Amino acid sequence: MVILLVPVVYNYVPVNHGTKTFYMPSSDLDDVVKTLKSNGYAVTCIDRFMLRLRKVPDEGWYSVEPGKHGRFVFFQHLYKRKTDAVMDVIVYAGETKHELTTRLANDMKLDQEKLLKHYEELAHFQEADILAKRYTIARKANESATIKYLFLDSRRKLNHFVKEHFDYTPELIELRVIHVIASIIQKESNSIEEMPLISSVIYNRLEKNMKLQMDSTLNYGPYSRTIVTPERIKSDTSAYNTYKHKGLPPHPLSTISIHALIASMNPAKSDYLFFMLN
Repeated sequence: MVILLVPVVYNYVPVNHGTKTFYMPSSDLDDVVKTLKSNGYAVTCIDRFMLRLRKVPDEGWYSVEPGKHGRFVFFQHLYKRKTDAVMDVIVYAGETKHELTTRLANDMKLDQEKLLKHYEELAHFQEADILAKRYTIARKANESATIKYLFLDSRRKLNHFVKEHFDYTPELIELRVIHVIASIIQKESNSIEEMPLISSVIYNRLEKNMKLQMDSTLNYGPYSRTIVTPERIKSDTSAYNTYKHKGLPPHPLSTISIHALIASMNPAKSDYLFFMLN
């Protein structure tokens, strides 16, 4: 009787209501369980067995209805809940986190303040944590799921970049410097061909202990789209004003592309100390 009753009782133990739409980062069972737990679902050893019984869910976006099915069906058929209701979202190079979250809120009908809050909770560099590229996101994803996915995808690409360009594991502060330089390059030009030359000018001036004296560094935060005037150069007392202060700004200026990141690690060989528009 006990053996017969255990599965019946198990099936009627309610599945707690977690996030209904979330991204599964891989088909590894431990990753699946970790993802479910991080999205508010309690997972028991029996649940793990049920997940493995039919098919472990593949990587991708999933939309579930926790209260619609019994516990058996929820975990055994989770792989069938993969959703095709997705949309493409483009993150543009040069956007600040405020500009990015405002646009995402408008495009996806989400709350901008919540998006920004989740961004700041996950950020390492204040800006430039999410790389400029095209992303595919579930239409029903909430603010948390959206930002988590953008960070997951960006950090995967960053990890790949680190493996290609470092023969050791760099400290976070070293990566921050690379991101700061990449953000200056990105603000100066979107031309992939020009980026290594701009990078060389930055490194050459730093090596000679010269001030960078670049307008782009003053395009930070609320001034990201503001024309830099002589009056602004005189009045801005922040550490971003490289006309007044030597060295790099304290944080990246905005979103960067992988090309700017590569150029920040691979400057062209040159003696250039200046560049001009044309």
